[in-house]
Amino acid sequence: MTTAELFDRALVEEAAKKSALVWVRADGGDVPGPDRPLWHVWHDGAVCLVGDGPGEQPLPGLADGGHAVLTLRSKDKGGRLVACRAAVTEPAAGSAAWEEAVAELKGKRLNAVDAEAMPARWARECRVLRLEPVGPALAQPSGALAAAPPPTAATTREPLPAALPRLLFRRRRT
Repeated sequence: MTTAELFDRALVEEAAKKSALVWVRADGGDVPGPDRPLWHVWHDGAVCLVGDGPGEQPLPGLADGGHAVLTLRSKDKGGRLVACRAAVTEPAAGSAAWEEAVAELKGKRLNAVDAEAMPARWARECRVLRLEPVGPALAQPSGALAAAPPPTAATTREPLPAALPRLLFRRRRT
């Protein structure tokens, strides 16, 4: 590995350890999906995720043997720090790699209703994924990256009633 690749790997690892949120996009297929914010833990050189079950985060497009793009943010400012490609693997439920990942994930899972039964529920109903960074960091895109909002039936609020400004800005008598 070159010095630049080692630096990229260290930056990805440090950013993943310090932030509880990572943006993930499935890499591959005909149409790439949107970047999704997912909670994770960094364990044994990879981002570990749990999801696709009742009450858990969705993991669309992430399949065993596939690739994803990870975007990691800065802990203090919250802005994009580094992005990289990652290989997606799904350890078999009950395997040593699965047990280690679940032990780490269980400790970081917030608001768990069934803390003691959670590993058994994850084995039965969810998927645990490892996203291991591969290759150098991706070049940072330039310009605004704001996505267009998805179509919705929601509308903006109605115009203000005519009497409201008089009520809000009337002079108080002294």
